[in-house]
Amino acid sequence: MNAKPPVFATMGCRLNAYETEAMKRLAAEAGVEGAVVINTCAVTAEAVRKSRQEIRKLRRDNPDAKLIVTGCAAQTEPETFAAMGEVDAVIGNGEKMSPETWAGLAPDLIGQTERVQVNDIMSVTETASHLIDGFGTRSRAYVQVQNGCDHRCTFCIIPYGRGNSRSVPAGVVVDQIKRLVGKGFNEVVLTGVDLTSWGDDLPAKPRLGDLVMRILKLVPDLPRLRISSIDSIEADDNLMMAIATEPRLMPHLHLSLQHGDDLILKRMKRRHLRDDAIAFCEEAKRLRPGMTFGADIIAGFPTETDEHFANSLKLVEDCSLTWLHVFPYSKREGTPAAKIPTQVNGNIIKDRAAQLRALGDAAVTRHLTAQIGQSHNILMENALMGRTEHFAEVKFSTPQIEGEIVIATPTKSLDGQLIV
Repeated sequence: MNAKPPVFATMGCRLNAYETEAMKRLAAEAGVEGAVVINTCAVTAEAVRKSRQEIRKLRRDNPDAKLIVTGCAAQTEPETFAAMGEVDAVIGNGEKMSPETWAGLAPDLIGQTERVQVNDIMSVTETASHLIDGFGTRSRAYVQVQNGCDHRCTFCIIPYGRGNSRSVPAGVVVDQIKRLVGKGFNEVVLTGVDLTSWGDDLPAKPRLGDLVMRILKLVPDLPRLRISSIDSIEADDNLMMAIATEPRLMPHLHLSLQHGDDLILKRMKRRHLRDDAIAFCEEAKRLRPGMTFGADIIAGFPTETDEHFANSLKLVEDCSLTWLHVFPYSKREGTPAAKIPTQVNGNIIKDRAAQLRALGDAAVTRHLTAQIGQSHNILMENALMGRTEHFAEVKFSTPQIEGEIVIATPTKSLDGQLIV
């Protein structure tokens, strides 16, 4: 009888997708067969609902398989998933990265193993011993350099799913990137839950900018280095120096801004003010003309008035934001924000989110229009689509070599893409 490899499903963020690839390897090495594994997300109540919905679908599609639930939602609400009749085992975020966990699941998958294995994530002190090479497209690889978060924003459950911040030592990161470049990857993206806290738990407390400069110095053959998301208030001097002096560091930063009003930022327990965000963007653009920014912005946080929201709309212009990730506020039990009595009406939240998205769409259109007729270095993600250094999508009419960096000049834009 042929062994049936496990089926994996991933909800949520890029880091979850990275960890799913690591779990595939761990499960294969342990000899786990015939299982369905779902890596859940807990970022909002809606994300948890979708995770439960996906579990029911996976059970319908795989009626005889052993179904294992892991990820952030399993970590923060193990009892919720243990109570589902479709679920055979619940594995915490710390446990899912352990070879011992998968070895214990392998013999009969559940019978000899505790059905719920979810320990205190705050006790986890290391990360990424499971580093994998080559996750992503054939052109772009993602490297996890940090996990967890030491901050406690009032809307966020993630620290309770991921634990406190843990960093991968710089030497380990550099060695991995060297291997990736040797395999032909032309772009590496540094990822983490709270990327700018990298190094706080390491000897000598290096900063993210130190890591970036070290990578660029010690891996001279790496054509492109990209940073996934940063907290701008934590940007250090070396990171700013890299922005100014290192052309291989891509001129695109995604910022965790969340709001444009100081009172709401305070109630969110963010560590920056509106003027801090504006000052960072102005300085980055001064150091690197043409720098583009993406940003996370939440619409409808509790107590948000029309005036507060207007400051978020204005922030798009004041910070020259292009790529917006808009999140309608979703009440998340277990967070301080969920206890705030003045919650915003759901229809108002939906309308405000739509306004932000429309503003973001207009910003993208302006950016793309400005790129027409300009020569760009485009990393091909597949034969007909690539991305500029600023992360704009470019559609080609003739096939290119996947993974190659192509120099081309867009002639027009259409439906959020540049056209060559």
